[in-house]
Amino acid sequence: MLKAEIIAVGSELLTPDRTDTNSLWLTEKLNEIGIEVTAKSIIGDDEERLEKCFRAAIEESDLVIATGGLGPTEDDVTRQVAARAVGREMFLNEEIVEEIRKRFAHWGREMPETNKRQAFVIEGGEVLPNPNGSAPGIFVAFEQKGENKSVALLPGPPREMKPMFENHVLPRILEKAGKVKVCRKVLKVSGMGESAVDELISPVYKEYSSIQTTILFNKSEIEVHLAAKGASEGECNDLLADVTARVKEKLGIALYAENGESLEYVVGQMLKAAGKTLALAESCTGGLIAERITDIPGSSAYFMEGAVTYSNDAKMRTLNVPSEVLENYGAVSAETAEAMARGIRERTGTDYGISVTGIAGPDGGSEEKPVGLVYIGCADETGIKTLRLMIPGDRFLIRWRSSQAALDLLRRRMMKKHE
Repeated sequence: MLKAEIIAVGSELLTPDRTDTNSLWLTEKLNEIGIEVTAKSIIGDDEERLEKCFRAAIEESDLVIATGGLGPTEDDVTRQVAARAVGREMFLNEEIVEEIRKRFAHWGREMPETNKRQAFVIEGGEVLPNPNGSAPGIFVAFEQKGENKSVALLPGPPREMKPMFENHVLPRILEKAGKVKVCRKVLKVSGMGESAVDELISPVYKEYSSIQTTILFNKSEIEVHLAAKGASEGECNDLLADVTARVKEKLGIALYAENGESLEYVVGQMLKAAGKTLALAESCTGGLIAERITDIPGSSAYFMEGAVTYSNDAKMRTLNVPSEVLENYGAVSAETAEAMARGIRERTGTDYGISVTGIAGPDGGSEEKPVGLVYIGCADETGIKTLRLMIPGDRFLIRWRSSQAALDLLRRRMMKKHE
């Protein structure tokens, strides 16, 4: 299997305001054709450090793809550094100069002399046209220590980089990639810890030498990433279908998505398929559940209404929570969650009413009711189910995990009805 390394060039990518999305996209595209990405680097506009990175990447990998640093300014150093790393000279390509000049003329501007920098190409390299910008790319294939190597230099802006890769780099590396195909699948699990999931499913995935399995914890859920290698896409998908069926049998109701879908999407599809409706009464989540549900297109078919009843007055006025319940048990209690769920369902006439009340912190907790204590209620025609949780984390995580637990309670309640 061929190995690739990606180098993202640009000091701006080392600031907290910019994210290197190119590497994520390139990794997906390379994996699809059976090329494994073994390393990624983000290097600022520093020639010495960038050259060390290029040389190490060429030594370790079959393919090196660099994005960025092809502009016309002094700090755009990718071309000259890559040339030194592959042991080639550079020369000015007059045809490219003329193309850049024409492009500026089309914009009604005169080409600055500094833009000539973009017309320097590496000896023996192929020029990759860039109809979406002024910086052409370069592809260099060469031999080092008896091994075939390739280096691709691509522009940084995604709208330029993506079409250049798909139209000009991909055809050049497909033949080298061989016949190995890689297909991926993401399973999502709720209500279980990472180690518990692994304990259940490791006997299954360990039987498959051609499937790579990674188990990740993501805010409030467990993700099981499966990558299958095979001679064809069909073979890969058959492997994934087989292991997924066996994992599903092990995890049961805890497995809620087989193709990476969000929980709000899954719950929405269940409500839509059953022809059921939902209303929400949120306190500590402050409308987060409603936001997640309405992020899904078509949610108006099943989501009717949401009420953020943060104060006790709002709970009494909007949801008809009895004052004695609040006085006797407090706003954060199973009794209040039950009354909130019942109140929103009765008020809206929906099939399901979900409520959340809790202490998200960082203040407001006590020894009896600490930060992270959350109660969730789910009301339907059969009655009301409440859930008590102690959720770890900061305010953001407590609110997010509460919203996840509320959606999951509804999902499980709906599934048990159809068993």
